[in-house]
Amino acid sequence: MTATTTPYAGLPAPSTARRLLTAPTTGPLAALLIACVFFSFSTDQFLTGGNFSLIVQQVMVVGTLAIGQTLIILTAGIDLSCGAVMAFGSIMMARMAAEGSLPPLLAIGLGLLVCAGFGLLNGVLTEKIPLPPFIVTLGMLNVAFALTHIYSEEQTVTELPGPLTALGGTFPLGHTDITYGSLVTIALFLLFAYALSGTGWGRHVYALGNSVEAARLNGVRTSRLTIGVYTVAGLLYGVAALLLVSRTGVGDPQAGQTDNLDSITAVVIGGTSLFGGRGSVLGTFIGVLIVGVFRNGLQLMGVASIYQTLITGVLVILAVTVDQISRKKAR
Repeated sequence: MTATTTPYAGLPAPSTARRLLTAPTTGPLAALLIACVFFSFSTDQFLTGGNFSLIVQQVMVVGTLAIGQTLIILTAGIDLSCGAVMAFGSIMMARMAAEGSLPPLLAIGLGLLVCAGFGLLNGVLTEKIPLPPFIVTLGMLNVAFALTHIYSEEQTVTELPGPLTALGGTFPLGHTDITYGSLVTIALFLLFAYALSGTGWGRHVYALGNSVEAARLNGVRTSRLTIGVYTVAGLLYGVAALLLVSRTGVGDPQAGQTDNLDSITAVVIGGTSLFGGRGSVLGTFIGVLIVGVFRNGLQLMGVASIYQTLITGVLVILAVTVDQISRKKAR
């Protein structure tokens, strides 16, 4: 009997262990676990339910921004305006609701639409003129920043009605208080993880990031898809604005000034390539937690905030270096 052969005879299929070790999220997950172990030995306060709940509360705003940032970076774009757009949305919601010019729920809805409008405009300018995403969103950052300070008249809005702060409320889970806003953020991560991995829309987003021309030749409406991704990201910035208001209890025109960089940091640390086409929302969630755990743990240890910034910068450089090395090996 003659043995049959296949084109891949002699090339065994990768084992499950090998696939897990080479997955983009494996490195970030290992870093998160190592950080948790280190801080649990460094301070008694770290390994408590209340502290983990606090970490999630601290990262839920940036985490929601980072979901939108992930979608855009997967298409090989970038959004520098997300923090400023969020700040404008939050001050709009807060002021309109506090002054009674609109019912609170309508003020929230309008704030969400305005943030989505910023995203739509970013997408149109990027795709239809076209302009580089870096330039478009850098300009939009300044526009949103200026509008926030003009509209707010440099005043913090206080005495907000209940619907704007409802997501800042908590419910007990065991001996730990969990905020409703944290659940919203986790639900959004799950929703977009499914959207990217389990739908045709998600596959098209990855295809667009890998090669615009190849995606177009395969029937993807690349222009419409790009504009749609920026619009969805803008809507997510609006949700982040609501979470920000609900957590702080005020409309602060100074909020979100570094959140654009924090969102990019979380995406990159989570293993998403800045060159597009590779990464995941799950990785971003891990990246957000890494940033939150490091800042929380170092704060509990009494380390000055400037060193927290230093370590975050080192993590970003390491993450991009790993991405570059893996890209070269894949060629």
